[in-house]
Amino acid sequence: MFTGIVESLGTVTAVKSQGVGISLSISHDDFFKKIKIGASIAINGVCLTVISQKSNQAVFEVGPETLKKSNLAVLRVGMKVNLEKPVSASSDFSGHFVQGHVDTTAEVLKIEKSGPWVDVWFSLPDSIKPFVVDKGSVCVEGVSLTIVQVKKDKFSVALIPHTLAMTTLALKKPGDMVNIETDMIAKYAMRAYQLFFKGKK
Repeated sequence: MFTGIVESLGTVTAVKSQGVGISLSISHDDFFKKIKIGASIAINGVCLTVISQKSNQAVFEVGPETLKKSNLAVLRVGMKVNLEKPVSASSDFSGHFVQGHVDTTAEVLKIEKSGPWVDVWFSLPDSIKPFVVDKGSVCVEGVSLTIVQVKKDKFSVALIPHTLAMTTLALKKPGDMVNIETDMIAKYAMRAYQLFFKGKK
């Protein structure tokens, strides 16, 4: 479980094909020093398992389903990624409940700047429309954000200067694809509605 509060930026140091999957190596000066093999880390909002760790680098394996649902397949050596460790019993809980189970990707449609502040519009895939509402929560590239406005085929978020300074969202441009995880509570509410009111299995 994560909160969508990015802790640091890592750097992709290797991307290797493993048949239907890939091996992904990420480096950081100190983020991985106390990480154990088998630990879960959110990479751009995707929960991945550390399969090896050495000093300032960790290696992850990314399977075909994850590559299909996320944008990790486009990562290249030198690119920056958002990093977050899972919450613990003693963690401060900011953000919102984030599982690291990306639902889909969305396209960056428009970036509107007003001084150091930025509003970003994303495409709204049909698969997540029931879970995206005005002033609701959404996780974009592993960043917990509040939805500002929802229209028929797009939605917007507002990025404060701190978020732009601490995450990869400042690097995005129109046409880029970003990882989207919708609110977990909204998904369970929809499933309950389908089961109890519509009789779906």
